Amino acid sequence: MPSAPANPSLEDEDLLFRILSQLDKAPDASQRATATAVGISLGRLNAQLRAAAEAGFVKVSERAGPDKRQRFAYALTTRGAAEKNRLTDQFLARKFAEYDALHAELTGTTSGLVPFKYRTKLMQNNLAPIPELYVSYDSAQKLKVEAADLVSHDLSPRQICDLELLMNGGFNPLKGFLSEEDYNGVVENMRLADGTLWPMPITLDVTEDFASSLEIGQDIALRDQEGVILATMTVTDRWEPNKSREAEKVFGADDDAHPAVNYLHNQAGKIYLGGPVTGIQQPVHYDFRGRRDTPNELRAYFRKMGWRKVVAFQTRNPLHRAHQELTFRAAREAQANLLIHPVVGMTKPGDVDHFTRVRCYEAVLDKYPAATTSMSLLNLAMRMAGPREAVWHGLIRKNHGCTHFIVGRDHAGPGKNSAGEDFYGPYDAQDLFREHEEEIGIKMVDFKHMVYVQERAQYEPADEIADKDDVTILNISGTELRRRLAEGLEIPEWFSFPEVVKELRRTKPPRSQQGFTVFFTGFSGSGKSTIANALMVKLMEMGGRPVTLLDGDIVRKNLSSELGFSKEHRDLNIKRIGYVASEITKNGGIAICAPIAPYAATRRHVREEIEQYGAFVEVHVATSIEECERRDRKGLYKLAREGKIKEFTGISDPYDVPVNPELSVETENVDVDNCAHQVLLKLENMGLIAG
Repeated sequence: MPSAPANPSLEDEDLLFRILSQLDKAPDASQRATATAVGISLGRLNAQLRAAAEAGFVKVSERAGPDKRQRFAYALTTRGAAEKNRLTDQFLARKFAEYDALHAELTGTTSGLVPFKYRTKLMQNNLAPIPELYVSYDSAQKLKVEAADLVSHDLSPRQICDLELLMNGGFNPLKGFLSEEDYNGVVENMRLADGTLWPMPITLDVTEDFASSLEIGQDIALRDQEGVILATMTVTDRWEPNKSREAEKVFGADDDAHPAVNYLHNQAGKIYLGGPVTGIQQPVHYDFRGRRDTPNELRAYFRKMGWRKVVAFQTRNPLHRAHQELTFRAAREAQANLLIHPVVGMTKPGDVDHFTRVRCYEAVLDKYPAATTSMSLLNLAMRMAGPREAVWHGLIRKNHGCTHFIVGRDHAGPGKNSAGEDFYGPYDAQDLFREHEEEIGIKMVDFKHMVYVQERAQYEPADEIADKDDVTILNISGTELRRRLAEGLEIPEWFSFPEVVKELRRTKPPRSQQGFTVFFTGFSGSGKSTIANALMVKLMEMGGRPVTLLDGDIVRKNLSSELGFSKEHRDLNIKRIGYVASEITKNGGIAICAPIAPYAATRRHVREEIEQYGAFVEVHVATSIEECERRDRKGLYKLAREGKIKEFTGISDPYDVPVNPELSVETENVDVDNCAHQVLLKLENMGLIAG
């Protein structure tokens, strides 16, 4: 790979910066026009262009067109775009340092505008534009053509969220996915290698096979799941991280009950890649397009409206009356305007989908004064990292032009760990945020736990009610709200707005009208298929919803005929079953699945996919391996013990016994009808079928 000259002078780097910026701005201009714009002679420009081409910053091609004197065209390459971004930072840092020195000489005080550690935290106010990683439209069109020859990586949904916020400045000062040095600093002490505060690893995880096909210094194309190119990246780092260490330091515990830790160990690629990113185009969103704003678009809006102080409210839940009162109080306390800034990327598994939530937000937006409140959607992939996440959210809102940020009780908490205890203390997030508040550059507004005082017909902070023994205090928890929705019970108007309840009921009808999945798991020969068939018939007899049986053998024949029985292929087979079951559940049907499904992590993946749309009922058919072997009519166990069948569950491959299934059934000396009836009773008890 060609490289830039070693130790270039400041003058050389400034000239290169001006040339690359001009090529990005006007890639089709003639050399003479470019030389004039940069302010150097044509001969010197040609010499600089040759050097830049040798360094891989520009691409030289024959020019086709009427201008016979202009023989060559020069276009910015992926590497050149990344170098331009680096030089932009360096140039701005130096100019602001010069300004700061002049300001001090004239006034005797510092301007406060010097970027921290030469990063582009340029302005201390919330209205100035911040750096983005996009190239110009014309350069982007040329890079798209060039990228056709690059190795491509298809991004996961989480990686697309991360890339979008890298490119639009939401993750400023990051210029790409973290290098290994930056990653280690973030994991260990929440700081990049240069000392800048940054609490969350932003990494590009890939498979070992893909990583091994790359060379350091190679450019790759980053594409969405439909193959549309979004950006290019120069691979500067490739390493295998210690994921257990990352889990302990970032999330507080190496516990798969934490959704981000589960992602680390069971979904993320084994290898991390790092390097600068060059933005070509933003991901396309077809939903709520008028509500999606980049950091610079929000800053421009605040400038237009004259908003000098803006308090941001982070939410991943529908807004109820307590939230309205909380946000009113926060804006009043900060004497600021209000930005409702909900996350619509990836949140906690099981959360209300963002389509429903945004409809709820829009339904109650007119309850706020239009001149003082705005709403914008944030395409963020949350990690549910509690204290670190709160600091991260603060930095992101700072980049979006906010001056204040509401930090909640147990902010971004993932719930309970494997021992049934909260991952984080209720005020850990506020404590960590307060510790770094000045460096974040945004003020914290404490979340007040609001409760309804019946006698006064108003919401008040729970810890400020002096006469709490003499008044009636009302509150409905999230769990209680979900129960009332599931059972079709009344939700009082003092708790929520009728418009919000209406939207929630549209998406979440009573459980007896929702789709659901019954997922049988157990050894081969345990009786899963037999019970599943009996259950299917009983449910069809009851009527009301379509019922589909996804038996292991049937799926193998019709959906996964090309798969073998390696762990990878068995996982893929179960995930296919889970996907089909989730679609059935989403559309109000009943899916009955009866695979072996030996691995707990894969069953959890299927559960999370299905629980977005309806209930997941895991039924462990707890027949002993000895009884399964005794029943074996196909002789599979015998062949497995003789070593003729490899990786056979229960013999040469493990089975993870479900720890907390919704139901466990014994089939030894119990007839099939009785087992199926036990499942029906469980479904009735859960409210999934009418009693």
